[in-house]
Amino acid sequence: MKRKMLVGALLIILSLGTSAPAMHVAAEDENYPEAYRIELNGSEMELEAAARLVGDTTMVPLRSIAEALGAAVDWRDKTQTAVAAKDGMQIELSVGSTTGYRNGEPVELAAAPLLIDNKAMVPLRFFSESFGTVVKWNGPDKTIAIDSEDRVLPVIGTEAKLRELLSSQYAGNPYDSDTLMRVTGVNETSSIAVPPPAEGASNTKAKAEHSTTNVQVEGVDEADIVKTDGDYLYQVNGNRIIIADTRSANDLKIAGVVSFESQDFHPNELYVDGDTLVVIGSVNNNSVQKMKAVQDSIAMLPIPSAQTAKAIVFDISNKTDIRKTREMELEGSYITSRKIGSSLYMIANRHMGYPPVDYPPQEGDQAVEQLTPKYRDSAVSEEFAVIGVDKIRYLPDSVYTSYMIIAGVRLDRPDSKLNVTAYLGAGSNVYASQSNLYVTQQKTSFSPASVQAQPDAAPAGNNAGAPAVSIVEEKAGTVTIAPSEPGVPVPVLISPPIASKKMASASEKTSAVYKFVLDQGEVRIAASGEVPGHALNQFSMDEYGGYFRIATTTGDMWRNDEQTSKNNVYVLDESLNIAGKLEGIAPGERIYSVRFMGGRAYMVTFKNVDPLFVIDLSNPQSPEVLGSLKIPGYSDYLHPYDDTHLIGFGKDTVELSDPNGNGSSAFYQGMKIAMFDVSDVSRPIELFKENIGDRGTDSELLRNHKALLFSKENNLMAFPVTVMEVPDKSASNSNVPAYGQFAFQGAYVYHVDLADGFRLKSKITHLSDADKLKAGGGWYDSSQNVDRIVTIGSSLYTLSQSEIRAYDLESLNESGRLLIP
Repeated sequence: MKRKMLVGALLIILSLGTSAPAMHVAAEDENYPEAYRIELNGSEMELEAAARLVGDTTMVPLRSIAEALGAAVDWRDKTQTAVAAKDGMQIELSVGSTTGYRNGEPVELAAAPLLIDNKAMVPLRFFSESFGTVVKWNGPDKTIAIDSEDRVLPVIGTEAKLRELLSSQYAGNPYDSDTLMRVTGVNETSSIAVPPPAEGASNTKAKAEHSTTNVQVEGVDEADIVKTDGDYLYQVNGNRIIIADTRSANDLKIAGVVSFESQDFHPNELYVDGDTLVVIGSVNNNSVQKMKAVQDSIAMLPIPSAQTAKAIVFDISNKTDIRKTREMELEGSYITSRKIGSSLYMIANRHMGYPPVDYPPQEGDQAVEQLTPKYRDSAVSEEFAVIGVDKIRYLPDSVYTSYMIIAGVRLDRPDSKLNVTAYLGAGSNVYASQSNLYVTQQKTSFSPASVQAQPDAAPAGNNAGAPAVSIVEEKAGTVTIAPSEPGVPVPVLISPPIASKKMASASEKTSAVYKFVLDQGEVRIAASGEVPGHALNQFSMDEYGGYFRIATTTGDMWRNDEQTSKNNVYVLDESLNIAGKLEGIAPGERIYSVRFMGGRAYMVTFKNVDPLFVIDLSNPQSPEVLGSLKIPGYSDYLHPYDDTHLIGFGKDTVELSDPNGNGSSAFYQGMKIAMFDVSDVSRPIELFKENIGDRGTDSELLRNHKALLFSKENNLMAFPVTVMEVPDKSASNSNVPAYGQFAFQGAYVYHVDLADGFRLKSKITHLSDADKLKAGGGWYDSSQNVDRIVTIGSSLYTLSQSEIRAYDLESLNESGRLLIP
């Protein structure tokens, strides 16, 4: 009743006008296409006045949108301010002001509210999404859709529905895995233990010009093993964080150590933001789950790991007294995280485990809480909280009996709650823009003709008879399988409890794509879609101009018929409907790397040679290949140099003919760096190249972009590398290129520009001459291996687990070193 009275009062005020001067906008000046429909949950909205376009912002009547969303509004005539509230959310908007307020927090608006014919007009997206909906623009359909989260993904809702979903997940295979043990005993499931608090350390803070982590998207930070704030280096070093004072390059010293040695917590990576240090890692709690009896025996996992992903926040404003301020923990395996401004987002996959007693559980057999995910936020409680089935959404046709848990929090507001959302169905590749998070989920389907049941066979080895994937669904003419899930340990097969399945060649690979809105620590599901094929990694995805682009590979490389591998680019609109596509690129090859740069994409595929494709995406509805370049080798990672040049990091290759006349094969060699000139898009060229070492040479950069230090302004490029060299190439009589012997581990530091290409300035190693003499033919993951290179002021620093060294950035002469005990 109160809400209706408030809205009614607002309508009277708006119809009578106000005493303050109004901002009037003529309809013809706005040029808004009248044909556009605005829909709320699929039904067209009736607006008391036509929507207007101010810049790129859609403005709608406050009265109409408030009524439709059920928000109570208080209009303050004197200040021309509207205060709208619903379900604990309150927003404040003032006519003529581009600053709005959401629960008291200022938010910059894309356009200021205004009055047209005495009717208040407000930004559609800001107003709607503040109250938990998602706004999507569909150009081709001339529709702006406002959807609740329930229209995107349904909520599980009840225990009965959860049991139904879990039962369907295990259809045809009650274990969601063909890799189980048979034993003759049963152990009870142990509960998750809450780990003890972390210990603190000591320090201070400051700022100077310094390098930052090499990230995919500007403004979206990614956690790494090393960070700097300009005065200190923060390094994940075993089960501790080393904080090194670098304010004097010739007097490096340890300012503090945050140790986790006495705990089960294992730090993986970290963030540093002003006075805040966030350490993210994992906690292992070993447990054994009791299993359902199969025939005459008991099937049981060989002690699976009950893992949690944990973030520990420290206040580092006083380096002599570092204080732990918060712990946040998600049940499951840590997948990735992002930090946008002061908002931290963390993702975990929580595997359901294997079927508990009497699976699927019946009423009273097992508390549903044991099947639903949990989280802990020390700002609220030291105990784990269960995410109820009324809060968990499920991914339709999911192939994993797992939960994906996404958590967000405002680090600049210690009293803000940890916002946790959970989804039944795991994710694989993750991409984040400044506004949205995209998660893909891979599926592979086989036709019935290509799947034959096989009789049980006695094991002949550790994993004999175990298929590489788990068949989890067989219906409607297809069999859907799931590959080994990321982050889930695969037990050793002793004997399969049920008939195994052999997969033949024909397969259809698809990827479900889920879009989440990221909003100051809150996460909301926005859209879902599907594309053919599987994406390689996060660089296979991108958001630009309101569209999501994704590159995938379909088919199988070893086939030579219509089901051979092909590569594709799909452009999806805000609703994740396919708006444009380019399919069938490089048949018989697969994607090795992709880089989206504005209106273009650069794709490297490989089988025997390395084609670099230049793809035009300026028209989202009609992407096309502009040109290509075929050269030996391939690039695992593409890095932008400028708008018309990019650098490829990968391996050189050599193509050799089979002596028996069975065609040819490509063999990878040493590491290769190439500068590509794409200013003439129809004829890209390899402008410069650099080869490092021989077969066996490797760099973390080929698997992890964060290992690269690059500064175009300083003509600087550096990365860690392990170099293998063949002493006498003429001595080999084999048709297969020989592997090299260990020659170097450390940092290669280059001067790079468009005039001279790559010029090696220095090779920096932390190994002594004695270490090299003792190396023999190979090398290992030594504590002396350089794994990161950063710059602070006029110094370059190389870091290994055993020491930190400083060098003059210009001369690269050593200026200081710090041994880490």
